[in-house]
This record gives sequence, structure tokens and C-alpha cells, in this order.
Amino acid sequence: MAWKTARDSNERVLSEINITPLTDVMLVLLVIFMVTTPLIMVESFKIKLPRAVTADTEPGKGAVVAVSENGLISLNGKTVTMDGLYEGLKTEFSKGGDKNVVIKADGATKHSIVVNVLDTAKLAGAAKLSIATERGERNKGR
Repeated sequence: MAWKTARDSNERVLSEINITPLTDVMLVLLVIFMVTTPLIMVESFKIKLPRAVTADTEPGKGAVVAVSENGLISLNGKTVTMDGLYEGLKTEFSKGGDKNVVIKADGATKHSIVVNVLDTAKLAGAAKLSIATERGERNKGR
């Protein structure tokens, strides 16, 4: 009784890499990144901007400072303190970019907090300050 070995046989050993599973995994990762990227780009807290008839359709370029109803402050999506806002804006302006600051303050935010943010931005070297609003109808009750 003779045993067949691989050398005796005319069959070749398959030495190819099957890339189908690799392709499947890569497509799944691509879909996951496509779905989660918009969620990451959202600001760290919700802001309901006040409405204005004269709201600009393009808010402008520059650093974005968001202020929530309860006084939380974020600079370009990262939560900061008032001192951190000053340092963050100084760093942002030292990079050589726009020295414009867009403030997105919730409609229910205390006026004093918004004024403090405006003052801090100006002290940090902001050239132009803008307050973001949503386009809306004129409120006749005020």
C-alpha cells in the first residue's frame, strides 16, 4: 500500500490570500465612521439661538465660542472655563488664522455671561466679534 504525498500528486498547494473577509471588515468600518463622524462634530451641548429678522445667513469664519443656558462655555467644541477661553483664544490667534470670534449664546443665557465672554475675547486679541442668531420673524410682543 503506497501513500500519496504532495510531491507525488500533480495538485498544487493554494498559497493565495483570501481578501474577501478583509474587504468586508473594511466596509463595515467605513460605514461606522461615516455614521459616527457627524455625531462627533456636534457641539458639546445644545444651544437654542435667539431669533432675529436680520440674521446673517453665513455666520462668518473664525473661532466659535458657545455659551449654554446654564453658563457652560466651549471653544471650537471643547468645554473651557473663562480663563481657559482666554488662553485658548490667544493660542488660536497666535496660529495666524482669523482673529474673528463668533459667539453662539443660548437665548436664555444671562446677559452678564455673554458680556464677560465678549470682553474676554476682546482682551485675547479678537479683531471682530459676531453674535450668531437664527433667522426668524419679528416678535411683535416686545
